[in-house]
Amino acid sequence: MSFAWAKPYEPKNNFMKWLDERLPVPRLVYGAVGGGYPVPRNLNYFWNFGVLAGLALLIQIITGIVLGMHYYSYAGGAFESVERIMRDVNAGWVLRYVHQNGASFFFAIVYIHIFRGLYYGSYKAPREMVWMLGIVIYLLMMATAFMGYVLPWGQMSYWGAQVITGFFSAIPIVGEPLRVFLLGGYAPDQAALTRFFSLHYLLPFIISAVVILKIWALHIPGSSNPTGVDVKDEKDTLPFHPFYTAKDGFGIGVALILFSIFVFFLPYSLGHPDNYVEANPLVTPAHIVPEWYFWPFYAILRAFTVDFILPAKLWGVLAMFASILLLFFLTWLDRSPVRSTSYRPAYKIFFWVLVLDVMVLGYAGQAHITPFTLALSQVAAAYYFAHFLIILPLVSKFEKPLPLPTSISHSVLHGEKEESAPFGLTRTGPAAAPAAAE
Repeated sequence: MSFAWAKPYEPKNNFMKWLDERLPVPRLVYGAVGGGYPVPRNLNYFWNFGVLAGLALLIQIITGIVLGMHYYSYAGGAFESVERIMRDVNAGWVLRYVHQNGASFFFAIVYIHIFRGLYYGSYKAPREMVWMLGIVIYLLMMATAFMGYVLPWGQMSYWGAQVITGFFSAIPIVGEPLRVFLLGGYAPDQAALTRFFSLHYLLPFIISAVVILKIWALHIPGSSNPTGVDVKDEKDTLPFHPFYTAKDGFGIGVALILFSIFVFFLPYSLGHPDNYVEANPLVTPAHIVPEWYFWPFYAILRAFTVDFILPAKLWGVLAMFASILLLFFLTWLDRSPVRSTSYRPAYKIFFWVLVLDVMVLGYAGQAHITPFTLALSQVAAAYYFAHFLIILPLVSKFEKPLPLPTSISHSVLHGEKEESAPFGLTRTGPAAAPAAAE
């Protein structure tokens, strides 16, 4: 897509000209995120979360590499090495707190990013591959986070590995061999810790590779936008730089302030107290619970308590994986021609019910098992699957959406008369600043 303001990349000095002729990385970056990349002019702050996710991944990789230089991956010294990092390594406590809370920071950003995609229909054609690669990244994140949680070798680390890998044994034929392969034995020990450390170190780089594929796939159809209306001409777009680099910069600043509050003032608030006690295979914690970002899926896992054709344990495992795999098929489950939920009044109600339902699942996932919390998780799990398999297809078939704007620029300017402006953009006098900011 070529517009009048999208000037070709021109090296500014002899070195950049030499580099451009032999390794055109600056040209590639300019075309990907610079002034040569057209972006819909009506993107709101929810579109900042893609860049924030990339920042969170970078933070985790950098701090993880440095922590890995001081970590002992053997069962007799892993817990002690984490304590030594906190006390004896220069700025080790900061590195540990940033990495520990960075996982929660990463997942919080990704969850908002996913729900933004659900609300604005980012999974619809022609961006199906962008969405599916995003779900692949999410699955890799879950595996990385689980293995990383085991590394401190605290009580919750050990017993979390014991319980979660134990569910694999419910899978017929291959389940028990798979569990033994993951652990290197029949219980978490030295072999399991070595495997988990290796994979935890490797997977972020695989995530980075999939992120590159996702960005590549995104640049083919271009970014989605809040209206869901396709870009028609250059009036509908702005150059990514400087407009959205400035907007992303503001979002990064706000996010880092919030992140710093947790790192410096609430470093333990998102962890479990039992994980600050060294692992003891002979003492089972009173309440085994994963990190907060796994709570909804843990609630779905625990919701099955009755054997019906298959063992309840197997139903729980299948339902947990199915709850994520469902997201791959949203393009085909949601047949509505309208992308944005802003123009789908009936579906908008069910979307917010889904958000509430996931929060209920999160509560049920961390709570002690009682008749009430068990019934709550069963009802919430049932609604979760009903939303995607029943409600979404029916609503998309029968609802009557609101009229869509004729173009992105029309939705921004609200029909006001357009005047020419620099960069081939448009303005409407006093309305110019709000239009550009939107």
